[in-house]
This record gives sequence, C-alpha cells and structure tokens, in this order.
Amino acid sequence: MHVRTEVLHEHHGRKPALKYVAMIYGNQELWDTVPAEEWPAALARQEAFNRKYRESGELLGAYGLADASAARLVRREGGLPAVTDGPYLETKEYLASFYLLDCAGPQRAQEIAADLPFADVRPVELWPVLHADGDAGGDGDADGGGA
Repeated sequence: MHVRTEVLHEHHGRKPALKYVAMIYGNQELWDTVPAEEWPAALARQEAFNRKYRESGELLGAYGLADASAARLVRREGGLPAVTDGPYLETKEYLASFYLLDCAGPQRAQEIAADLPFADVRPVELWPVLHADGDAGGDGDADGGGA
C-alpha cells in the first residue's frame, strides 16, 4: 500500500519523518574499472564526506555492502530459517552502499545526496523513511492499523 509520509503522520498527530536513505548501486565489474591508484583518493573523499555529515548530525550511518555473491536469501519454512544463495536479482547492478540521513527536509536530503563522492558518476537513489525504531513519529506499522 502506498502511504504518503505527511498523511501518515498527520493521522497520528505527528510531524513528517525527516529521515532518508540514500543508495548507490553498482557491481564488481564497475568497481574494477576504477584504476587502483585512484582508490586511495576516492576513499579519502568518502571519509571526508562521512566526517562532515556525521559532525553536522545529518549522517546517522554509512554502510558499504559486500559483493552480491556473498548475499543470502532467508525465508521461514516450518518455523525455521531456510537459507539459499542470493540475492534474487534480475539486474547486473545491486545495492552497493547506503546512507541513513536525518535532515531538515527533502531539499536538504537532495543536497547531501548530490554531495556524495560518487554522485558525479553514479546516480544516488533517495527514499524518505516512513518509520525508524525509536522515533517519536511512528509506532512500527506503515498503515497506522497495527499488527
């Protein structure tokens, strides 16, 4: 079900969520095109980005993911975990890294996403977060109806 954040939070009498997830997609083939001598500078730019926005309080976390070959799919079958190789992808690219932002609004989230070091060569997908555990703005269910 599609629920607009503003409607969800007005229904609960709370302010709209101001957290966002910024995501970058890629694959090992893409990363292999970056010359080895450029990686130290690229990593330094990433660390500078992380430091800048952590210090401002707008970056709650930055996470790089392992290659897709390390991913697993987990389902519950008969009350137990059933694990298979994963992920279930129909594309060559996969989620490579994600950043949890807490900022003043969508325009600021877009500014931060555009400041990501790889944003000049890879698009950044930006999603509003409807609920985060521990927020005063949510009760754990996206439709407000409870479990």
